[in-house]
Amino acid sequence: MHIVLNRVDGGTLATVVSDAGTAQGAPVHVAAAGLPAWIAAHEAPGVRWVWDDTARWYPQVLAAGGRVARCVDLRLCHRILRTAVATASSPLATAPDGWWDDLGEATPAPRADALFDDSIFASGPSSTGRIAADPVSAADPVAEFRAQQEAVAGSRDPGALRLLLAAESAGALVAAEMRFGGLPWRVDVHERILEDVLGPRVPYGVRPRRLEELAAVLRERLDDPGLNPDSPADVLRSLRRAGLVVDSTRKWELARHDHPAIEPLLDYKRRSRLLTANGWTWLDEWIEDGRFHPEYVVGGVVSGRWAASGGGALQLPKQIRAAVVPDPGWKLVVADAAQLEPRVLAALAQDRAMAEAGRGRDLYDGVVASGAVETRQQAKGAMLGAMYGATQGEGGRLVPRLARAYPKALALVEAAARAGERGEVVTSRLGRTSPAPSPDQLAAQAHAFSAEGSPALERAARSRARSWGRFTRNFVVQASAAEWALSWLAGLRTRLMAEWPGPVTAGPHLVFFLHDEIMVHTPEGDADRVVEHVRAAAADAGRLLFGDFPVEFPLQVAVADDYASAK
Repeated sequence: MHIVLNRVDGGTLATVVSDAGTAQGAPVHVAAAGLPAWIAAHEAPGVRWVWDDTARWYPQVLAAGGRVARCVDLRLCHRILRTAVATASSPLATAPDGWWDDLGEATPAPRADALFDDSIFASGPSSTGRIAADPVSAADPVAEFRAQQEAVAGSRDPGALRLLLAAESAGALVAAEMRFGGLPWRVDVHERILEDVLGPRVPYGVRPRRLEELAAVLRERLDDPGLNPDSPADVLRSLRRAGLVVDSTRKWELARHDHPAIEPLLDYKRRSRLLTANGWTWLDEWIEDGRFHPEYVVGGVVSGRWAASGGGALQLPKQIRAAVVPDPGWKLVVADAAQLEPRVLAALAQDRAMAEAGRGRDLYDGVVASGAVETRQQAKGAMLGAMYGATQGEGGRLVPRLARAYPKALALVEAAARAGERGEVVTSRLGRTSPAPSPDQLAAQAHAFSAEGSPALERAARSRARSWGRFTRNFVVQASAAEWALSWLAGLRTRLMAEWPGPVTAGPHLVFFLHDEIMVHTPEGDADRVVEHVRAAAADAGRLLFGDFPVEFPLQVAVADDYASAK
């Protein structure tokens, strides 16, 4: 049974609808103040709540001590279905842009907080805006739900799409619960770390003592009394005056040079980065009552990975992880999936040889054992090269050897790359579809090879095509891995909620998620049972996405007293 909620003046209209989206009777008016209690009274096995945006509805339920097991997040589902190849001919996909396309996040716009170079995957403006006022009756959620159900039913693979939409909506519930419960954080430990690295606390805008000491060393060794080490341009000019040929102040470039200023400069950059990203200002702004409440953006990256719109939740540096400490009598259960993307690639391609390489062992060790390469480092470099389109360096050099050992896996990513180069879209395991090149980009490509083109324009066009091919090459793997991770996350939430019902923070609950890593805050006595659920949920996720294909998704799981000791 589905119950669709729609805000109206003075409260909410609740409409029971069928699985096809047909209203089953007249809507019920619920007063605003009584909504959490009404939801609690009607929450039951088999009920799925349908609303425009989980971030707008669920926090008030959590604040009242309630929870829901399942929902349909119309905003997130609409975004997937509007661009999916499988629903491209549906009325929902072919309609002009409307209210549901303009519906933005209920939280501020996301920043680039994703692993690797996810900037190329950044979602478009329709998914990063913020609605100026709460929509009262701007759109009919019953009609939107019905349109979505019709689009899925008429698609080429309804089962896969339903699983994707369910996982995406479950992710929205998890994100709201993690923000509500918060990540346990010891302010005193964080402050001690800052003092050890930076020196005593200083007013905002004042350089801490350790940084000031390093600045003095830099000025002396570069013979530049006026050097401002916080200005990359200033540092670059000073380094060049000292005879160093450098194009940037990036760590890898500086480390190539032998000069007495390099070591203190790198030290300064490391300490300064902590001050800027997670210093005292961050601590004051983001830690409240011993909890970090980050703003997750579900599907904030077009591959389906999450982003963060504040607090840097997806970039917690090792330096401060010791401050993530469970409450007295509680533990942290931290788990991450080993070599998730290569294992997903093996399953996507049905490459049994690659799956076998990771059976019961580190996948890269298995690649070495196959004879494809000589060392684990080579195996990792070659695999990343295959998934990210490396053509140079050792990774690029070793990709052909990997292709001989695992032809199906390499053929899949090569086909995705060629599709991207032709301006085509590609899809994930469950049907999430990559964005197409912009009309301007397609027009530029066509012009380059027209009678009005030129060799220079053709070279530029081929370069752009190869770049887009690298994007689609990785999209099929990264998006499918994100689906596995979402299924793991959703399955674990369901398991924890079934064994420990009640308010979200009363028992074991998820407090952190990063691409292929989860963290559960749990009473110490329940920790072993939580570990069992974590492993079982991972196995379930593999079966959901890949059936009985013999691929393993092993986990590294730790029960810890702080985040730093778990890694």
